[in-house]
Amino acid sequence: MIKPDTWIRTQSQTKGMIEPFHEGLKQEGVISYGLSSYGYDARLAPEFKVFTNVNNAMVDPKNFDEKAFVSMTGDECIIPPNSFILGRTLEYFRIPRDVLVVCLGKSTYARCGIVVNVTPLEPEWEGHVTLELSNTTPLPAKVYANEGVCQFLFLGGDGQCETSYKDRKGKYQGQQGITLARMYK
Repeated sequence: MIKPDTWIRTQSQTKGMIEPFHEGLKQEGVISYGLSSYGYDARLAPEFKVFTNVNNAMVDPKNFDEKAFVSMTGDECIIPPNSFILGRTLEYFRIPRDVLVVCLGKSTYARCGIVVNVTPLEPEWEGHVTLELSNTTPLPAKVYANEGVCQFLFLGGDGQCETSYKDRKGKYQGQQGITLARMYK
């Protein structure tokens, strides 16, 4: 069952599920972020990895070459046409053992051809969420740091899972900043 605003607020204020936690949703002049009726709109942090092919790196999820990206910081980032960037949430998440979290892009960006992709946040995962933002248009596209970028929905299980992400020592547990693709060694 999807968790309501009251549950998200309580978990964040008493157990640090979302830090920093923002109560409101509407803000004038910015893409909204914070608590909504059945979710939480997270902000984009001011650090980015912009995909580039200047170093002739190959995209290989088993052997990812960091030279495929240019790192930058700032209040905004331009995504090249038909390309993507990696970013992260400003918020740090700590997911309860009986909850799975899914992420959806915000309609403000989707209506501009910008797609946000995130895999589910598994039970007892924690960290900054690495975000992939794709520009599906033939034009450069701008995204804004410290403003809303995606919405997280919290789905409660019928009970606790037998093995959580923390239990199996997942490779992305406790990630800080933008984390590139990893393989178990």
